[in-house]
Amino acid sequence: MATESGVVRTFEAGQWSPEELLAAKGVQRVSVVIPARDEEDTVGGIVAAVREAWVGSVPLVDELVVIDSDSTDRTAEVARAAGAEVHAAAEIRPDLGPGRGKGEALWKSLHVTTGDLLVFLDADLIEWGTHFVAGLLGPLLTDPSLALVKAVYDRPLLDGHGHEVESGGRVTELVARPLLALHWPELAGLVQPLAGEWAVRRSAFETYAVPCGYGVEVAALVDTVTSAGADAIAQVDLGRRAHRHHRHDTLGQMAVQVMAAVEARRGGDTAYASSGEVVLRQFDRVEGGFRPRESAVDVSERQPAVRVSGYAGHRGEGRA
Repeated sequence: MATESGVVRTFEAGQWSPEELLAAKGVQRVSVVIPARDEEDTVGGIVAAVREAWVGSVPLVDELVVIDSDSTDRTAEVARAAGAEVHAAAEIRPDLGPGRGKGEALWKSLHVTTGDLLVFLDADLIEWGTHFVAGLLGPLLTDPSLALVKAVYDRPLLDGHGHEVESGGRVTELVARPLLALHWPELAGLVQPLAGEWAVRRSAFETYAVPCGYGVEVAALVDTVTSAGADAIAQVDLGRRAHRHHRHDTLGQMAVQVMAAVEARRGGDTAYASSGEVVLRQFDRVEGGFRPRESAVDVSERQPAVRVSGYAGHRGEGRA
């Protein structure tokens, strides 16, 4: 049944018991994927907590995978010691050429996981709970009409000392939400469209083109509403989540990637389409004026995994 325009079905994380989730899971396989780059301080705790709650105590998760994106610290070592299966993004299908970014890690995970359902968690979580996993899975396990589930939470940002500096979601409020309001008003009910915690059916995600950078979340939403309609998207209230504060000058690069993902899905004729790169010029105050600082922003996309030669889908036993 169609929902009212702009209204997204919203669930509470605790409304399903572990027994209900296990019964609904049946023979389907679940993979939890954590993309990480230089997150040695937090990734181990996240892996250990998920493993204890949903692999050891309750066998809801079949795979717990960290995709390490060119870390220069001990991220991979810490994650492996905590019980994760760790893959270096650069070593997954190197025949397909190099790529970097969060979206690249999520796309690469399709090639090394077997889950019918994929749950994505960020690696920099400071305040969170293992109910995130169950909450994101609940709607997908209990409603076959849903393809993608986004997290909703209170989202303070913390500085390096753990102090709350401001509420999160600056790129959401200034970029993503206005773009959705203009072009996909049926998604206006999404509280946090760029939330890093979300779950998706493999059968959907493997058919999407995936931006290599931070455009992956908005792209997945648009691709889902385009292919299956707004009723295939839901959100779950997970309570509170905190992560480290991003410098304001990095937000411009994130915004470019979000906007480029939207432009690609609107069929715009863009000058950067052939190069997959946009040069963003920002400015620093120096004596006597301002000094320009340029950065090359990757706006390239990976083609749908199902179109990649050699992609077997890694289907679990529950897949038709």
